[in-house]
Amino acid sequence: MDFKPLASFIDRITSWRVPWAEVLVMHQNEPVFHYRNGYANLEEQTPIGDGAIFNLYSMTKIMTCVAGLQLVERGDMLLSDPLSEYLPEYADMKVKKTMANGEVRLEQATRAITVRDLFTMTAGFSYDVGCPSIQEIVQSSNGTASTRDFAKALAKEPLLFEPGTHWNYSMCHDVLGALVEVVSGKRFGTYLRDAIIEPLGMKDTAFDLNEEQQRRLIPQYAYNDELGQAVRMDGNGFRVSTELESGGAGLMSTVSDYARFLNALTGRGTSPDGVRILSQASVELMRTDHLNEMTRGDYSWDHMDGYGYGLGVRTHISKAGSGSLSPLGEFGWSGAAGCMAIIDPDSELTVMYAQHLLNSQEPYVQRRLRNVVYSCLS
Repeated sequence: MDFKPLASFIDRITSWRVPWAEVLVMHQNEPVFHYRNGYANLEEQTPIGDGAIFNLYSMTKIMTCVAGLQLVERGDMLLSDPLSEYLPEYADMKVKKTMANGEVRLEQATRAITVRDLFTMTAGFSYDVGCPSIQEIVQSSNGTASTRDFAKALAKEPLLFEPGTHWNYSMCHDVLGALVEVVSGKRFGTYLRDAIIEPLGMKDTAFDLNEEQQRRLIPQYAYNDELGQAVRMDGNGFRVSTELESGGAGLMSTVSDYARFLNALTGRGTSPDGVRILSQASVELMRTDHLNEMTRGDYSWDHMDGYGYGLGVRTHISKAGSGSLSPLGEFGWSGAAGCMAIIDPDSELTVMYAQHLLNSQEPYVQRRLRNVVYSCLS
């Protein structure tokens, strides 16, 4: 395996718009390539170093869905269960309906939100963290609203469509985090730590960092086209409360640490050390395409051509559609600042890629990165 083309690709994008990039490739449980380039801090020209901590953003969703599947495995809940069995505030939902004359009315939902709808982004939620009910709970709690409070507030917002009838990228996995809390009886972050993070020997993945980790949290940027350069963007706009452990966007980690988790999924649920976080059957269910004739048309991002949507992950279903060099069944997800996971049990391949650029250039970078990785394997 010759990874020079992958190093060249990282060099190219870090001389372009991306301040820094790092990639770790694992094959048959062994790290076969680990490379980084660029500046962690552009103002101070600090080279990206080992142990840099960054926001995973939506790559948090993969771990949230694994946590939910663990509870399904234990018989604590079913994917077909109504969500209101566990979160009663979702029992009586209203749906926005647009009339023929363009008028928008609120009507009673005729379908119940199911647990499956949370996993598959078909519950009818939006991704508007500025919606009135969320803002109200943030203000009334002085910015300390919990994961459970967040879910209760979101239930006051009308749904965009009848549950199960459309796919819409939304706060479904934040509500799934609250569901994990209620069903497990543990705070969401505590559950992740006890059931996934500590058993896998992960040291740097958390919603909240200690002092030493805080010093390793590196700045994030957004590329400004007018200025022709990346501009520093502090904070995490998805974390609207100090106590919110966001199942959709809240975790921070390092490349090496999160790769441990991803590689356990590549091992069909079991780490190289024999720690099992999921059964093989659950991993197969996770990477099965759950889109149907009602929802497939909504999953229309160009860079997801040839991919279906499983339980919280993209999953490769058509080589002709994707033009990807990866095999069918390769799966994963990415984050708002550009990190990406490639999980491929059949090739025994794990790729953890990271950067920290909010307008992430994802459609450009990630499809190319995947093809370069697979070309290096053959």
